[in-house]
Amino acid sequence: MSEVWTKDIIPTVSDKVVIVTGSNGGLGYETALALAEKGAKVILAVRNLEKGKEAANKIKSSVNVAGEVIVMQLDLSDLASIRNFAAAFLEQYDSLSILVNNAGIMNPPFQLTKDGFELQFGSNHLGHFALTGLLLPRLISTPKSRVVTVSSMAAHNGAIDFNNLDGSKGYNPMKFYSQSKLANLMFARELQNKFNSAHIDSMSIAAHPGISHTNLFSFGSGKQTNIFMRSLLKIISQPAHMGALPTLYAAADPTITGGEYIAPSGMGGTKGYPKSAKIIEKLYDANISNKLWSVSEELTGVYYRFDV
Repeated sequence: MSEVWTKDIIPTVSDKVVIVTGSNGGLGYETALALAEKGAKVILAVRNLEKGKEAANKIKSSVNVAGEVIVMQLDLSDLASIRNFAAAFLEQYDSLSILVNNAGIMNPPFQLTKDGFELQFGSNHLGHFALTGLLLPRLISTPKSRVVTVSSMAAHNGAIDFNNLDGSKGYNPMKFYSQSKLANLMFARELQNKFNSAHIDSMSIAAHPGISHTNLFSFGSGKQTNIFMRSLLKIISQPAHMGALPTLYAAADPTITGGEYIAPSGMGGTKGYPKSAKIIEKLYDANISNKLWSVSEELTGVYYRFDV
């Protein structure tokens, strides 16, 4: 892998249908923009349709955009919304080359989703788990399709507490964020294992953006961060277009084989150009991952079939 990998290196993807969740701003927007510039038909899967339309118009106004941009509503904290989105997509599209599980929420006050899940675990992990499972027929039938799941450095210190997934026995915002992002990483690697076992040429890759200055640091409020946090982030973080590079590498670089964890290369993984991070070999635990998979299927009611 080159030490300096930029979005200009992305090959043309004019024949590909792409879904990017949470793509009305931040990392998701930059990911969608870069893939649209390379000719992909990009679906902005967003909770807020008005913000999604604004993002789509902004992408379309870029002089370099060659692809089509479509907005579809998706609320990852609501299983009914996920099922509606998947049903609409499956009806309208006969292929899916790249699914980017990007949307996320970080450190909100304790809340439950409509389905009774702790908000971060429910949105960041279970929502994407259900979405991917429901879209699996299109992924499997599309040659060399990719699922990119965005994790976080917070996953590196996370743990899955199966006895308190809903937060009913106590809630710490950062602990539950870390748990949800570790679940993202476990899911990405386990999905690749299942593709391999079923002899399917689809690929699953995890990525993390380092520390990127996005609205995720509003901690779920949607408001701008305070002046101290903004000053600190300028020192230790990188802009969203750089934070999106690991995701874009995972989504489009031809050297990807599946199962990798792509991360920034500099300053302890906080910023820099993308590279493969070996820490996934320490973080992945087959027993925990298999249990998480089973629990996720039971909670969401989405059971994966690899023989479709």
